Amino acid sequence: MGISKNFIAFILMLTACTSLFAEPQKKVNLTQGVIKEIRKSIYLSSSDRAMMNALTNNKLTELALNRDFLTKHKNTLFNHKIKTKGITNQEHSGRCWLFAGLNMLRAKVIEEYKLKDFEFSQSYLMFWDKMEKSNFFLESIIETADRDLNDREVVLFLKNPIGDGGLWSYVVNLIDKYGVVPKEIMPESYNSSNSWLMNSLIARKLRKDATILRDMKKNGENESELEAKKLDMLKVIYKMLVLNLGEPPEAFEWRYEDREENVSEAKTYTPKEFYKKVVSEDLNHYVALMNYSGQEYDTLLQFDQSRNIYERNDPQYANLQIEKMKELAFKSILDDEPVWFACDIIKDGDPKRGILSPEIIDYSSVYGVKIELNKEERIRYRDSYANHAMVFTGVDVKGGKPIKWLVEDSHGSERGHSGHWSMYNDWFDKYVYVVIINREYLSPRVKDIFKQKPKHLPPWDPMIAILKKNK
Repeated sequence: MGISKNFIAFILMLTACTSLFAEPQKKVNLTQGVIKEIRKSIYLSSSDRAMMNALTNNKLTELALNRDFLTKHKNTLFNHKIKTKGITNQEHSGRCWLFAGLNMLRAKVIEEYKLKDFEFSQSYLMFWDKMEKSNFFLESIIETADRDLNDREVVLFLKNPIGDGGLWSYVVNLIDKYGVVPKEIMPESYNSSNSWLMNSLIARKLRKDATILRDMKKNGENESELEAKKLDMLKVIYKMLVLNLGEPPEAFEWRYEDREENVSEAKTYTPKEFYKKVVSEDLNHYVALMNYSGQEYDTLLQFDQSRNIYERNDPQYANLQIEKMKELAFKSILDDEPVWFACDIIKDGDPKRGILSPEIIDYSSVYGVKIELNKEERIRYRDSYANHAMVFTGVDVKGGKPIKWLVEDSHGSERGHSGHWSMYNDWFDKYVYVVIINREYLSPRVKDIFKQKPKHLPPWDPMIAILKKNK
């Protein structure tokens, strides 16, 4: 005998109503009973035990190294390379963004003057970056002095007053305001190359200054009194920087020897004159492109309160799909134009051999677990971010398309293959976030993005919050 449709409907409705009154699911806490259940769930096979023995006695990345891919990698040959000389070394500091920016310009100066080698003083611009960040911090403290100390923006300022990290726009701002000098004019000091302690002590002094400025404003002192006090504070910061880094020159004499061993006449320059006469590269011709998966493409993004110089503009990026960004970087390299870029250097790389590929490290085989997020998830859930800046100086091309990219790093010649990385094309897709491109390579459509009214993102946005804390 068949069951009517009406009866079935009645039973389904009754079941649904009953579920409304069912007891809510209890939370699973790590009670002894739950721990016992978890313990029972694990079974270690003989191969699992062999892996446990290996993992507890060896470096994980060496065990997870993909031998098949390493064999396939074979060489570090590139059929298009930009002429460069030497490898710079930022040592134990987070100035990659600055080294990468100056390395872009260094290649041009070496070629223009037929030099055996040349390096700009990173310490000189580091000095002014610290001064500008100190001024920005103190000004921000004055502006937010009436807010609670747990205010999200105030917390961000107090957390990292003058860290080493930075963006491409910092390079442009600093050079435009202060010029550049050759490395021999203001060489590295111990504390420029090992900056952690210097940074932490200056940050402590700035936080103490913040308590004074907030108290002054609370007590009703006016803006001119606050600014006068701020000036006194900046004088102390300047002295601390001089003691750590040396004093930056107002003018200097420079002469050089070319590859033919011809020695030039000595000339005197100010740092700004040196940039204008010797380097003469208009950095305003370059624009910043970003691949921010999860934000609308072909839009202009602005990261508020993320500049290094108080009176300058906050950084802006045209948000493009990765293929378009890659196409413009490819075009630049083929035209012998080095490309500054920012990426997540921590993921899927082998620094010993200088390989960046999603296949080089195979953690899934080690744990028997798939560990994968897409690019949008990696950004939004703080798994990946642009933590290092370097320079593209070559590309390996097959069938008119890039296979792998030659990358110049700034951690000395001992890292990678003589200071370089081989970045595979699929690694570019996953972990490159920003490229800096000369406007001449942009299509009219991309140029128009920079005419848009920008979408404002806060300084704690997952993309920018870590961009400023580089390796």
